[in-house]
Amino acid sequence: MTRVRFAPAPTGFLHIGGARTYIFNWLFARKAGGQVVLRIDDTDIERSTGESVHSILDGLTWLELAWDEKHHQSDRRPLHAQAAEALLAKGAAYRDFTPERGEGDESEGQSGAPWLCNPAMREMPRQESDRRAAAGEGFVVRFRVPLEAGGSVKFKDLVYRDQFRKIGDIEDFALLRSNGSPTYHLASTVDDAELKVSHIIRGQDHLTNTYKHILLFEALGFKPPQFGHLPLLLEPDGSKLSKRKHGPIVSVTTYRDRSFLPHAFVNYLSLPGWSPKDNREVLTRDQLRELFSVEGILRANAVVSFDESSEENWTDPKALWINSQHLRGMPIEALLPYVRPVLREAGWWKPEYEGAQRQWLTHTVDLLRARFHTLRDFRTRAAAYFGDHFTIEPQASQHLDKEGVRELLRTLADRLASLAEFTEESVEQQVRDFAAENNMKPGLISNASRAALTGQPVGPSAFTIFAVLGKERVVERLRRV
Repeated sequence: MTRVRFAPAPTGFLHIGGARTYIFNWLFARKAGGQVVLRIDDTDIERSTGESVHSILDGLTWLELAWDEKHHQSDRRPLHAQAAEALLAKGAAYRDFTPERGEGDESEGQSGAPWLCNPAMREMPRQESDRRAAAGEGFVVRFRVPLEAGGSVKFKDLVYRDQFRKIGDIEDFALLRSNGSPTYHLASTVDDAELKVSHIIRGQDHLTNTYKHILLFEALGFKPPQFGHLPLLLEPDGSKLSKRKHGPIVSVTTYRDRSFLPHAFVNYLSLPGWSPKDNREVLTRDQLRELFSVEGILRANAVVSFDESSEENWTDPKALWINSQHLRGMPIEALLPYVRPVLREAGWWKPEYEGAQRQWLTHTVDLLRARFHTLRDFRTRAAAYFGDHFTIEPQASQHLDKEGVRELLRTLADRLASLAEFTEESVEQQVRDFAAENNMKPGLISNASRAALTGQPVGPSAFTIFAVLGKERVVERLRRV
């Protein structure tokens, strides 16, 4: 069975680059009828936090792309220790008692030259190593790269195709730190094997780790999975998107809090670095799953645009455009559950919207969404429809401040109050008759009416607004101005 894994380290929020990796894994697995494993890689005790775990799970849950299994790597430490012991026993690993080397597996030594191994530690007899360990001397366990084998490590990447690296260029990387905790290399490889992961799809920045992991899989007696590495997400100046540098602007939960639709955000994040054969951009989740293939993944890094200092252009314009297309095009019944919490938060939700006024709610949401970009617009631009308190924008006031217009609207209000049937058609006829009687264009009356009724200079047809708001609110607002 196809089994993929997404393995975030809980050292901060869910980055949009990590979310894209999860999306690609999910699409790949689901298209193949496979499974998605979520593994929290929390073996770095000093950097991992419960707050980060919560934030990552929040972000992933919001995407509405469910996983099949969830594991915490810290719960699997006995497996990691057993694997390290097995490698020590067969001579595929050794203890490094060198204090200055610390606990890492740096690729460069103090001189700046590539560091491959410390021969004195690597060739130390096992008896001497056991004696020093028993005496309480601190050590790091390192993998013994099989230099005697020569040759190179080769694999066929799902995206970047044929890859190889000379074995002689790979350092003896750490497996266990001096406190006994596993390094990323050991824990990740052991868990990938034990969880029967068939495909590892991760960022291109992990490509150099793959050579080490293949050696480790083989030393542990496991067949390596297939690897696929994804192009990175960059900002316009070519630098990598970073949690540390960019902060919450690259967090998934920022898009949630700014009222994006989850499936629209998934659509947007699937496009940088991948393209369907027919070049469509607005795709439902089912369409993405049907069209996705690793062959469509591009090898070039992808650029995303944003401006942290701008309220209007805070994110990539394409992200806002794709969200607006989903907002306007999805079935209205599917949209309503996302609109409901926005109206509740604004204090506009009524129990009647689930009953007698359900049809009105559906019609009004359908009318408004044609001009909206995010769900937040239902709170910032729909006050006149769901509430009674709204501000008249300066551009709208211009329609009201023309000579004699306010008095005309008051007269029109009296006329509309006497209508027995208050429909879009009957109101339009009354407004046109009223304009003709006063020797003016109907547009002047309708524009002024829209401003008075909604506080906005543009929007749906004024006659539609009359019908949606109903006679009582229309008459009251026309008289008010």
